[in-house]
Amino acid sequence: MQSPELREQDLSEMGSLVQSRVVLEVSSQVQTLLDSLDSATLDIGVTGESGAGKSTLINALRGLSDSDPRAAPTGVVETTAAPTPYPHPGLPNVRLWDLPGTGTPSFRAERYLEQVELERYDFFLLVASERFRESHAQLARAVAAAGKRFYFIRSKVDQDLQASRRRRPARFEEGQVLAEIRADCIWQLEKEGAAAPRVFLLSGFQLHRYDFPRLQATLAGELDGHKRHALLLALPAVTADAVRQRKESLRRHIWKKALLACLVSALPGLPLQLSVPLLMETVASYRRSFGLDEESLRALAGAVASSPRRLRAQVRSALGRELSPAAVQDVLNQAAFCGQAAARLARARLPLLENLVAGGISFVAAYALLHSALESFAGDAQRVLEAAYGSGDEGAPGSPCYPPHPGFLYD
Repeated sequence: MQSPELREQDLSEMGSLVQSRVVLEVSSQVQTLLDSLDSATLDIGVTGESGAGKSTLINALRGLSDSDPRAAPTGVVETTAAPTPYPHPGLPNVRLWDLPGTGTPSFRAERYLEQVELERYDFFLLVASERFRESHAQLARAVAAAGKRFYFIRSKVDQDLQASRRRRPARFEEGQVLAEIRADCIWQLEKEGAAAPRVFLLSGFQLHRYDFPRLQATLAGELDGHKRHALLLALPAVTADAVRQRKESLRRHIWKKALLACLVSALPGLPLQLSVPLLMETVASYRRSFGLDEESLRALAGAVASSPRRLRAQVRSALGRELSPAAVQDVLNQAAFCGQAAARLARARLPLLENLVAGGISFVAAYALLHSALESFAGDAQRVLEAAYGSGDEGAPGSPCYPPHPGFLYD
């Protein structure tokens, strides 16, 4: 007969084996959820007449200047002969497609959409400048008839405003000129049969001004699920509201990241420290999403003719200033310390579940870390935007960050 000690050892080993299999299975399922989020595709067709500023708009929406080596080529003549995808620098599954120019004498909207493979795109941006043309109406009708959404972009409005100021300096009023341009575009589209057209006035060189925030909010409101998440992360967050939307979209998925880190640490014999690389990667991605990494700050400083040092000074959070394994570990240790009593209770009464409880403590610590990082990065990003563009936005930077309350799972 086996000794009681041996039976207890067998029971402990069996419990660890079952626990390991459960943890591995749940880990796989959580990773699948995260993979589906990261692999979501978004294809945006950008079309319009030659010289309307399509390529410049594509570069601006990707957060790049026209001089960037990764930028779509621009020029006074048509540079696009076939549909050309330009992936977002940080989100390769988000693609903006530069489509061949319209408006030539031989242009036929139906044949054009067939050539560019209409079904490939989630929606279209129809870009026009200077004046409304018949080709715009033809293309709008064809896109709508095919069941695809389109948004009419009146580009280069900064140039329109400069011309209007020269023509009537004594009577110039920016708001009135913009309203007149918008009303004319809507009237022209409705006259040609477009129902309730959405018109947005933009400048590829001043994306934070005019109608871009409204376009961003409209697109986010009309996309669902993972595509909406991809859009919110991809389009430049140049207003406080866009920063808030990005934060909220990321916040909804914190529990998945925290749970995965927790499950890694819950495997028998593996320490909590193995969660750190996973969490480091997530925090670094948050930092890039809010434009707080060095490359993003330099690019923004160049775009607004400011000093990178001046913008960097607005980054006040500890993890925003210095992201290191030691800093992440310090935050985890602080959160995990509060759960040591639960771990001692588990060892005394439920020895087989000790590792899972330890994993639960790791989950709380990981969630608190990611929640705090997200809140503080959003506050940093709003301060950077205010310094870059020189104007306060409604909604001041967030209040000081604290670990989430006990009901954070239900937020």
